[in-house]
Amino acid sequence: MSKVDRRIAKSQLAIKNAVTELMSEKGFDDITIQDIADRADVNRGTIYLHYTDKYDLLDKMIEEHMENLRELCKSASDMTFQEGNYVWFEYFERHSLFFSTMLASKGAPYFRSRFLDLVVEEYKPEVDTTDGKNQGLSVDVILQFFASAIVGSVEWWFKNGMPLPARVMAEQTGALLDRNLE
Repeated sequence: MSKVDRRIAKSQLAIKNAVTELMSEKGFDDITIQDIADRADVNRGTIYLHYTDKYDLLDKMIEEHMENLRELCKSASDMTFQEGNYVWFEYFERHSLFFSTMLASKGAPYFRSRFLDLVVEEYKPEVDTTDGKNQGLSVDVILQFFASAIVGSVEWWFKNGMPLPARVMAEQTGALLDRNLE
């Protein structure tokens, strides 16, 4: 039975990689199930066995990465912003084709929105408006401001070919968060 599980996992990985590669070459709307099957070297039926259609496939890919980022946040909860950001940037770097494609693609604006929501959700416990620098400010405004800054920094990083190492991005974005959220 574990042999079947490995084959299923291998097929699903090939399918996901195929979609990501195809999206880096052309718009999502122009990609067909047959394109995905050909690139992944699987039958169309294999794709339909796991996914309703290409939109379901993309949604599940996005959700998988969002869940992985949530888990990374949990594991980094006792770290500084710089250390925690490094965990994220390291993940972004390992999955650079997916993230750069999603953030650059006009066919996947849903991803940016989901990513922004995730950042807001994860940073919410860090915002304190009862005293200090942020006293009297709206929690929602603070969260939107910093989430947009983080997502924008990640977009910039990918759109410019990751010009700085992940550690430098993490240190610099972490320093900015430390200055403003503490």
